[in-house]
Amino acid sequence: MEKFAPTSYTLECVASGREFDDEGWTLEDRACKSPSLVRARYARKQIEIRSDKLGLYKFADWLPVRRMLKGSSAPVSYKSKGLGKYLGLDNLWITFNGYYPSVGATMTTCSFKETEAYSVCARAAEDESRVLVVASAGNTARAFAKVCSDNNIPLLLAVPQDNIAALWFAEPLNPCVKLICCEKGGDYFDAIHLSNIALKAPGYYAEGGARNIARRDGMATTVLSAVTTIGRIPDYYFQAIGSGTGAIAAWEANLRLIEDGRFGDNTMKLMVSQNAPFVPMFDAWRAGSRQMLPYDDDKARRDAEIIDAKVLSNRRPPYGLAGGLYDALKASGGDVLVATNAQARKAGKLFRELEGVDIHPAPSVATASLIKAVADGKIEKNALVMLNITGGGEELFKEGKELWYLKPSLVFPLDPVADDVIAKVGALFK
Repeated sequence: MEKFAPTSYTLECVASGREFDDEGWTLEDRACKSPSLVRARYARKQIEIRSDKLGLYKFADWLPVRRMLKGSSAPVSYKSKGLGKYLGLDNLWITFNGYYPSVGATMTTCSFKETEAYSVCARAAEDESRVLVVASAGNTARAFAKVCSDNNIPLLLAVPQDNIAALWFAEPLNPCVKLICCEKGGDYFDAIHLSNIALKAPGYYAEGGARNIARRDGMATTVLSAVTTIGRIPDYYFQAIGSGTGAIAAWEANLRLIEDGRFGDNTMKLMVSQNAPFVPMFDAWRAGSRQMLPYDDDKARRDAEIIDAKVLSNRRPPYGLAGGLYDALKASGGDVLVATNAQARKAGKLFRELEGVDIHPAPSVATASLIKAVADGKIEKNALVMLNITGGGEELFKEGKELWYLKPSLVFPLDPVADDVIAKVGALFK
């Protein structure tokens, strides 16, 4: 991969507006007294799109990266013919993150989580000796595993044991990638809890989730792809959400694009959706609450088991903090929608028939919400609509391939003994 100068940027605390330098892996403003995200403020106010050969790094002007890693792909945006015509929408654009070579999409993990992984891992210093720790419900783990394996970056994944079927690969991984699990019956929150304990072992550091600017700005490339392809900012943005981080990233990209000045000055309405019955952000939004409402742990686990889109089952999302999803929805005039498993399955089947490729359960939820919003008269016929297909082409990619699955090195109970986790995890990379 060609050499390039690290991207120039400062950090800004959303709550206070304080601007300060990144110390290398800064996840928050320690001077801020209230919960808040920090944002990157890039030196280049107008983005220059680089060669497609650079994959995701064609958007490097607005990515907080020190280097380029090998193997990345960028999201691909194209005007829908089949689905747009079916819905009576003149201007429906699909941003496809996955494997669909006929439109130019070549993400081999078949998920937009690749956009996060290539950005986050390229933010880390080349001589970083510590082990990166990532908690995931599935797709994020697969993406980080591929990126770290291909680029020899030490990685510890924490994933619910019920979700490890998502950790498939076209070839065996580099042993620098290891997996720990919370036992069967656990969910994403249990995996996060396990990863937080593992981080107390010496030599490990947190990826940071939504607080990591590289994760959000990597996801934001979906909007950069759409807007630089179309030539203007959309009116509506549809995406299914687990944590809401992708929607926050879309809003932040929108703000940068307005400042760029070449793509219009409108704020696209964030139309985000959850998979019923797991709908904590829908419930909070409908109640007009900045804070998440109480959600019994056992009920949350049961609801997470029921939904098809397991990746949408985050119980502690970045919703109410400054710069979080609540603020993004308020600022954009957006809404939180809901789709059932049955509605999502029907929408996924329809997408395949009309657009020619399979999609994951999460974007099927987004597609179902778009179909319902159109049926309810919420979307004007001539509106410019962006549908973020966050994963697809998995069946197409797997066709005729013998797959390799990552197996856990360690499995822990849902209520693990911290000292046991720290001791065992501490010995994993010795």
